[in-house]
Amino acid sequence: MFSSIAPLARLNPFYAPHFQPAQDGVRKRAEPAGPPATRRSLAAASAAEEYSCEYGSLKFYALCGVGGVLSCGLTHTAVVPLDLVKCRMQVDPQKYKSIFNGFSVTVKEDGVRGLAKGWAPTFIGYSMQGLCKFGFYEVFKILYGNMLGEENAYLWRTSLYLAASASAEFFADIALAPMEAAKVRIQTQPGYANTLRQAVPKMFGEEGIWAFYKGVAPLWMRQIPYTMMKFACFERTVEALYKYVVPKPRSECTKPEQLVVTFIAGYIGWGRLKKGERNLHGRGIVSVQRFRRS
Repeated sequence: MFSSIAPLARLNPFYAPHFQPAQDGVRKRAEPAGPPATRRSLAAASAAEEYSCEYGSLKFYALCGVGGVLSCGLTHTAVVPLDLVKCRMQVDPQKYKSIFNGFSVTVKEDGVRGLAKGWAPTFIGYSMQGLCKFGFYEVFKILYGNMLGEENAYLWRTSLYLAASASAEFFADIALAPMEAAKVRIQTQPGYANTLRQAVPKMFGEEGIWAFYKGVAPLWMRQIPYTMMKFACFERTVEALYKYVVPKPRSECTKPEQLVVTFIAGYIGWGRLKKGERNLHGRGIVSVQRFRRS
């Protein structure tokens, strides 16, 4: 089923390396029998044992999802203090005039612990978003690739990345929206609630289930275009690095070397999208919307 998108698999940054020897072996000319061939056979067997996660398997999807949980949940939770001040500056710019002034006012009113307001919905919400974003991205990439066929999937791979990431982010934002709504209430409405346990029943009692999904449309407007560009830039940057920079084929790179390429591609492909600037304007829509409707 998954052999139809073999070219894409070799370009995918989450590609399971053991899948490649079978593909590459078709193109290599036969070697004469002897000790070298024996050594290569042993190396291939060792690689097959080392990389036990098959591309497109349930374990593969699960690992991608766990990676999304760790990358999104932990990183967003780590910057909660900055996020809190940013949201308050957007909602009440007269009181919170700058980043440093915002930190100063927050600490003066709520103490140092006040900077951590909203950490629980942030961690839960963005963990769920990361799970769906990275997990569903691989699901939709394989699904759409099979629909296109092997040749078209390779020729139109950038469009494939864009479509798969947009579909994944659509569901990821639905998973994020309830916790994002609670987080914004906690951070931008003084006295409303101090914890997630206080905010959720209060929101549900006042507005029902709709209270948790009022901001899903702004989330889609903000996150889907960004995620499309993020994954497409990342995938094509990885491809370009292996084609023009790395001096040997990817199949010959060690796992640490592949990891370095992945980090460089992430810095080049994702950093250039100016996430901070996009996040500032995008979440401002959500924050102001919550504030005005309360």
